[in-house]
Amino acid sequence: MASRDTPLPRYDEAPSGSVSHWGHVARPIALQHPHPVPRPVLRRPRSAALIAPALAAAATLLTPFPTQAQDAQAAGYQTPVFAPGPGGAELPIVDHVDPADWGSVDDGMGFYRDPALHQGTLVFQAEGDLWRVSLSGGVAQRLTTHPGIESHPTISPDGTTLAFAATYEGPREIYTMPPGGGPTLRRTWEGGGATATTWMPDGRLVYTTRAYSTLPRPQMVAMDPASGGLERIPLAEASEGALDADGSTLYFARPGDHGNVTKRYTGGTARDIWRFDLAAARAGRATEAVELTGDWVGESHSPLVWDGRIYFVTDRDGTMNIWSMRENDSGAGADLRQHTRHSGMDVRDPSLSQGVIVYNVGADLWRWNVDGAAAPRRIPITLASDFDQLRESWETDPSDYLTSAHLHPEGSHVVLTARGRVFVAPTGSGRLARLDHDDGVRFRDARFSADGDRVVALSDATGEFEVVTLPANGVGDANALTSGGDILRFDPRPSPDGGWIAWTDNNNDLMVMRADGSDMRRVTEDREGVGDLAWSPDGRWLAYGKAAGNGFGRLMLYDTESGDVVPVTTDRVNSGSPAWGAGGEHLYYLSDRNLRSAVGSPWGPRAPQPYMDAPMEIYVVALREDGDSPFRAIHELMGDAGRDGSGGSGSGEGGGQDGGDDDPAEDDAPPVIVDADGLMARTWRVPVPAGRHAGLSAGNEMLFWHDANPQGSGRILKAVAVSRDEPEVVTVAEGISGYELSADGSHLMISRQGGLSVVPARPAPADLSEGAVDLSGWTMSINPREDWRQIYVDAWRMERDYFYDPGMHGVDWDAVRDRYMPLVERVTTRDELSDVIGQVVGELSALHTSVRGGDLREGPEDVGVASLGAHLVRDADRGGYVVETIYKHDPDYPAERSPLADPALGIDEGDVIVSINGRSTLDAPPGALLRDQAGQQVLLEVQPGEGGDAFQAVAEAMGSDANLRYTHWEVTRRERVEEAGEGELGYVHVRAMGGGNITEWYRQFFPVFDRGGLIIDMRTNRGGNIDSFLLADLMREAWMYWKGRAGEPTWNMQFSPRGHMVVLVDQSTASDGEAFADGFRRLGLGPVIGARTWGGEIWLSSSNRLSDGGLARAPMTGVYGPEGEWLIEQIGVIPDVVVDNLPHATFNGEDAQLEAAIAYLQGRLQVEPIVVPTPPDYPDLSFEYPRGRRGGGN
Repeated sequence: MASRDTPLPRYDEAPSGSVSHWGHVARPIALQHPHPVPRPVLRRPRSAALIAPALAAAATLLTPFPTQAQDAQAAGYQTPVFAPGPGGAELPIVDHVDPADWGSVDDGMGFYRDPALHQGTLVFQAEGDLWRVSLSGGVAQRLTTHPGIESHPTISPDGTTLAFAATYEGPREIYTMPPGGGPTLRRTWEGGGATATTWMPDGRLVYTTRAYSTLPRPQMVAMDPASGGLERIPLAEASEGALDADGSTLYFARPGDHGNVTKRYTGGTARDIWRFDLAAARAGRATEAVELTGDWVGESHSPLVWDGRIYFVTDRDGTMNIWSMRENDSGAGADLRQHTRHSGMDVRDPSLSQGVIVYNVGADLWRWNVDGAAAPRRIPITLASDFDQLRESWETDPSDYLTSAHLHPEGSHVVLTARGRVFVAPTGSGRLARLDHDDGVRFRDARFSADGDRVVALSDATGEFEVVTLPANGVGDANALTSGGDILRFDPRPSPDGGWIAWTDNNNDLMVMRADGSDMRRVTEDREGVGDLAWSPDGRWLAYGKAAGNGFGRLMLYDTESGDVVPVTTDRVNSGSPAWGAGGEHLYYLSDRNLRSAVGSPWGPRAPQPYMDAPMEIYVVALREDGDSPFRAIHELMGDAGRDGSGGSGSGEGGGQDGGDDDPAEDDAPPVIVDADGLMARTWRVPVPAGRHAGLSAGNEMLFWHDANPQGSGRILKAVAVSRDEPEVVTVAEGISGYELSADGSHLMISRQGGLSVVPARPAPADLSEGAVDLSGWTMSINPREDWRQIYVDAWRMERDYFYDPGMHGVDWDAVRDRYMPLVERVTTRDELSDVIGQVVGELSALHTSVRGGDLREGPEDVGVASLGAHLVRDADRGGYVVETIYKHDPDYPAERSPLADPALGIDEGDVIVSINGRSTLDAPPGALLRDQAGQQVLLEVQPGEGGDAFQAVAEAMGSDANLRYTHWEVTRRERVEEAGEGELGYVHVRAMGGGNITEWYRQFFPVFDRGGLIIDMRTNRGGNIDSFLLADLMREAWMYWKGRAGEPTWNMQFSPRGHMVVLVDQSTASDGEAFADGFRRLGLGPVIGARTWGGEIWLSSSNRLSDGGLARAPMTGVYGPEGEWLIEQIGVIPDVVVDNLPHATFNGEDAQLEAAIAYLQGRLQVEPIVVPTPPDYPDLSFEYPRGRRGGGN
């Protein structure tokens, strides 16, 4: 008899019940911020006397949950004290510093992670595959062989089934196989992200996924492997689960893993152990989940259950170790005990079976018996492997890793830096030469010397990046010109005369030295930013850009003979991209002086802002006191020198437009004379249209630059002849990504998608196909072990050179490098190397420190799983999958709706999808039938939920529905606010703070800007950098009102909000989302309600790329307040009222945080209603003219 699967309840929708029954809240924080600071009130006064009643209403509306451990927040954040716990002080310290302890792959030892233990059988991950070995150790047997990564194994209670996550078809899904090896069986079809977690005693597999959550948060699902039926565990956010012996109680971690490698993390997303009564929930008597480790502000996760105690991993002594607790009568954790005392490397990924816990430390697996009869010991494991990923490999398309390309002075060759290697390729026929010969060394920024015989580059052969030269033909060794480096250097530039080399570094210093390495000088001292280097033709003068105190970019000239610095531009405009005229008589540059806005006034939809769509113009300065503009029109008073285009005395700048044949190595350039007096006055605008110009170059009486391409991708390369005649701008090439002009002005190297081309430098359209550089035979060999050693040191070094604190938070950074270096000898895959690098970076205890990317091995297939935009529940009795929820979309944007929401289909919630493309959904789940169907039409057979005949419909399947699910959450929040506020309250949610999220703000804020109360929901906001945009809109305030003869009054400061405001945050509010919330409160705009945020406020870019494209992010710019304290980092934003959306209540549709915000605004409106002042009476300006007597006269 067919059985109906347990239905999945509706979720993440606002309930219709009374507000008084909603959620729980911890003890509200006092209105004073934990770190009191002056908060300038830039809007209407928001005194505590007015705000307090509304905050009190928001807090008392919600019933306090007694087991919520928020005492630390209620009293103000307390700095944690890391120390051994009960029993910990007596444990022997296990450190991992001695390299002799670790072994290497030469000993057959790999990098072991993700252990899964069942009785005496141990399964783990190494080489990206799963392996099996005895608990006592020995030679392991490989179980999987796919090129992708298999991970997170877990063995069923009866020992017959191994479940794990794999990417066999591209998305990460759950698979099963026998623990001893055998064919695999796919179990999920969700489009990626599923992770095998644990097993229930009845044989159901519990896995973690985001596929059923509207917010991007992990939830847990129990799967029956026999029927495929699913039961969602009724928790809105849960992961890392473990069950007690009879499966009645679930222990889990919440929030989800924050994704950074930070050690000793104490922000709002720090995980805690929670308990949930599954048995009561199944019996219809569900109670809220209980937090067990809220006494600790750091991390506690990875719960395991044995003999009445909960074992877990926590960093209470500064290193992740195994601790345990039991539950006391009130349900909170008690009787804490510490069981391991590893020091220096964390305990990770514990697995328990029959009183034995196996876990990972460093590159090894360790075991510990919970009876404490023996100290933890390492399990001796070797791999019967040929370590395939350590063999020398060949990269057949090095252009994927190209980081720089530069042209030979005469255009005959290009020098390429790719994957840290240097190559010289001919632009015509000839030999492609590799210049370096050591895979353990990274080269950067290679350029030709002035004569083209050598290449100047940066090399880390010494452990620091030094300036070196290499023979351009690849025959011979590198010659170091510098030594003793201690900071990352950038882009050494040889002078055209071969006499000097200039470079910048990550301390914003500009350095020059003679070409033989002598006479090194620091040109700049203030370290406020330098760049845009350009040598004069004779090599005496260096033009460069420098940041002024107001942030504007200036141009300067440095004289290598005298050491003098001559300013070329002021700090009132931005100027850059200097380019010397071929004869050295003129300097050209770009400057943003065309400040004409495409938007003429603030009147219009959404208060349009000024936008300079074509700010950049080209300028030229005559360097000699008798100089003139080379573009000045010929007139009758000009002599021959003026008429020939020189702009002054002398014979002009360079040869004809087709380029000259002079060899710069044979013919010395004439000396460049710079008359500093009156220099800025000898500046003219080049008479060509303004635009979004960049990359200016000056050749043989030609100028080149690239401009924005409004009609397509890439940029447009343009040129103009330097002439007394009317200038004509010519398009040389479109769709380019960059270009370079050769030193002699004869050739252009143009890069675009698909390759490089070298063509003659002319102000005329170029045939890029004719000049294409043939790189079809370009390959490179890679020795992975040498490569990975270099990448490890490079990541460590760049973290040192980019980190915002030169003191590295007090960490002995050299000691950290040495501590983890032995692990590199155990690494067998690039992913394992990232793991080691992550442990290194984590020692800084800073956020924004994820490690990702690089040359990862992947499988050949990438078959996506499409979606119908609905939550479907299997119901065998009804013959298919019930459409339980069709995800909502914003009704104003129908292009974004769910495929099943198309009204032409006639499909409603409650209908049953019987088949897809003719295949029964009971024979294969919808996800399996929708593989590779995104954007395709699919034929559905539908049985109406209210009875009647089945019908067919054709829908267009969508790709991932994650964005639509998120929209469903947003729309239901907005609907709840509209309902509760009866049109007086507005709701705005911002998902992140990137450029694309401005669209969200414009869609949501401006329609409700005039409401009496406004909720700005920053929950789950992932960050970015647009906080100032959003805050500026909220800070606008009316100061006068408009009233015509008809209609309601309006106010000036267009679209300025006039009502009360509140911000919502939670544990997943991150980075710039936190900056926005903190700024909102500090600027006096309103209070913050919700949960303590992530705590990451050291800003960064992603410029510190490794040679294979990987990234170990380095926090680069700290944030502090006027009170002189660093803000937010490792603490988060602590709300004025702390409200937690508890996991079970939230799963059932409640949103306690939103209700608190509604209550606050309603309370504020009762105390201080928002009204537009009544217009005064119209003035009576009538005048009674005096009337004289009829007839006049006396």
